[in-house]
Amino acid sequence: MHTNRAPFTMAPPRYQLPIAVALGAVTLQVANLARSLEYYQRVVGLRILTQGDGRAALGAVQGGTLVHLVEKRGVRPVPPRGLLGLYHFAILLPSRVALGQFLAHLDRLNERAGMSDHLVSEAVYLTDPDGLGIEVYADRPRDTWKLNGSAIAMATDPLDVPSLVAAGAAAAWNGAPEGTRIGHVHLYVGALEEAARFYHEGIGFDTINLQFPGALFMSAGGYHHHLGTNIWAARAPVATSEDARLLEFSVVLPTAADVQDVAQSLREGGIAAQGESDAIIATDPWGIAVRIATGS
Repeated sequence: MHTNRAPFTMAPPRYQLPIAVALGAVTLQVANLARSLEYYQRVVGLRILTQGDGRAALGAVQGGTLVHLVEKRGVRPVPPRGLLGLYHFAILLPSRVALGQFLAHLDRLNERAGMSDHLVSEAVYLTDPDGLGIEVYADRPRDTWKLNGSAIAMATDPLDVPSLVAAGAAAAWNGAPEGTRIGHVHLYVGALEEAARFYHEGIGFDTINLQFPGALFMSAGGYHHHLGTNIWAARAPVATSEDARLLEFSVVLPTAADVQDVAQSLREGGIAAQGESDAIIATDPWGIAVRIATGS
């Protein structure tokens, strides 16, 4: 039986993802591994977990992999207008205090960043050396989220930087802290209907009732969004193997039975998926592989 876990969500027509969903690691194709590793350590605050053969895995001070980097020499940087594929991936910090420490850290490095107050969260936006978008954010407590009628209230208001920096002033930033994880992924897509067919009807994300032109947001368990899609770059080409791009992201489910339920839903929607009982991979219309598994 389908249930709406929040008043601002709409359940999918077939399988609905369980409440206990998390996003696992993202995999990025980059032009120069050494350059990217320097950036993700110095600026973002991740640490190298493994490295070798043109690949590296990075994570927080404690915990598993958040970002896989795959080097392909000569790939093109993302142009300013964007490419269909990644808009940004979002690193969720465990507290507002940590986000304040991160902001002060960026100021010390003299790093430029975009900033927004989304009401449900506070966010900082960066661009890596290949032009790939990164959001670093902290959620506000869920019981403070507000509704605008039947829609969740979200915005792109100015960020209260002094308040955030003051919140983190008790300690210095020492890298992404324990509890840091991938909070969401946001994609440039060619058509919202195609995105809904794959991610909502196929994989089983709820859609979010959000008054945001040209965008469709989706989640599980009543979260504000695990996945954002938008058509703001709909006339751009699709990112190819010759571009810096998002290769894959993962959706982590509680059990192998949940994974097989997603596989069945995809099959019923005419969407191919490959894999074993506890891990499958399906590729979205813009060439991004989505790994659906019981572990990251």
